[in-house]
Amino acid sequence: MAVTASLNIAEARQRARARLPRGLFEYIDRGAEDETGIATSKTALDSLVFKPRVLVDVSKRDATTRLFGVDQPMPLVVAPTAVAGLVWYDGEVELAKAAAAVGIPFCVSTQSITSVERIAGESGARLWFQLYVWRSRERTRELVRRAERAGAEALVLTVDTAVTPNREYNVRNGFGIPIKPSVRAGLDCLAHPRWFAGVFAKYLRNGGVPTYAHYPDEFRTALGRVAVGDEIGLAQDVGWGDVRSLRDAWKGKLILKGVLRADDAEKAAELGVDGIVVSNHGARNLDHAIHPVRCLTDIAERVGDRVTVLADSGVRRGSHVAGYLGLGAQGVLLGRAVLYGLATDGAAGAQAVLEMIRRELLTTMGFLGAPTVADIVGTVERPR
Repeated sequence: MAVTASLNIAEARQRARARLPRGLFEYIDRGAEDETGIATSKTALDSLVFKPRVLVDVSKRDATTRLFGVDQPMPLVVAPTAVAGLVWYDGEVELAKAAAAVGIPFCVSTQSITSVERIAGESGARLWFQLYVWRSRERTRELVRRAERAGAEALVLTVDTAVTPNREYNVRNGFGIPIKPSVRAGLDCLAHPRWFAGVFAKYLRNGGVPTYAHYPDEFRTALGRVAVGDEIGLAQDVGWGDVRSLRDAWKGKLILKGVLRADDAEKAAELGVDGIVVSNHGARNLDHAIHPVRCLTDIAERVGDRVTVLADSGVRRGSHVAGYLGLGAQGVLLGRAVLYGLATDGAAGAQAVLEMIRRELLTTMGFLGAPTVADIVGTVERPR
């Protein structure tokens, strides 16, 4: 039976909340520590101020955008999200199919439970690959080579996760990695039978408990078992030298995700990086980190003529996308929003969310007097 489309992201979120076990929903939905950053993100985006032009012909509005030399129908990218395959069966493939259907890239996560090779083979999507640097640089280099062989167009190095974030609700819910089985978590799963039957039980029938698909074979343990070896633990000594090495090794576009300072953006440009994502990781890492709305224009003015500036964190409306574009971004990544759609109806649900955001963006452009994405510039007031 077809699922009635949500009218907005808030509604999609509520549907996802009803369908998913609490531990999984909070894993994708919540922030870090006291979650001040979640509240700040909402405030920052809701405080956007538009200065619309009037008496402009907006009868043929067009959201087409050119990112890294490729035209696409809207200025969006599906962001990398860990273990999206638990939100829906084969969730990473489904997300990639949704991205392909609307003509935008899908960024595969290092912590995907589906391999980049399989996603490439089954989705037909343009793929980017998100990279966490492991302690073993050689293991990291091999992962980069895998992404290249699979046809990834861009390598997205996450630079804002030097240590493991403090997310206390994951501990309480038993949803840390590794997942810790408990009576509470078991009852939570059984209380959501559609998810349990359609996702987890299906994995059990078709190969067992999922694993991180990009870990080397000898380190690929089920998500419920103890942590993997030190070689592929999160490196805490990642520096600009690693960026230089990746720039030398990677033939495609190189993007740094998690830049919040103009001086760091300058260093990235000097090293020949192709793009940056101005992002606070959706307020999931450092509580109280500055929101991209507050620093985006400064960064774009400093490096926008040398690198492609993207942004993410907290988008719930097409007007938020317009706000980011008006403050200097050339494209916007969506994470949680598409996961909500995925949880409700797989690829179709994720695609519906992407098309909803596009419709809202086009409506906002109409009110702004902006027939094209480029015309949004100058219609958003810089935050003070």
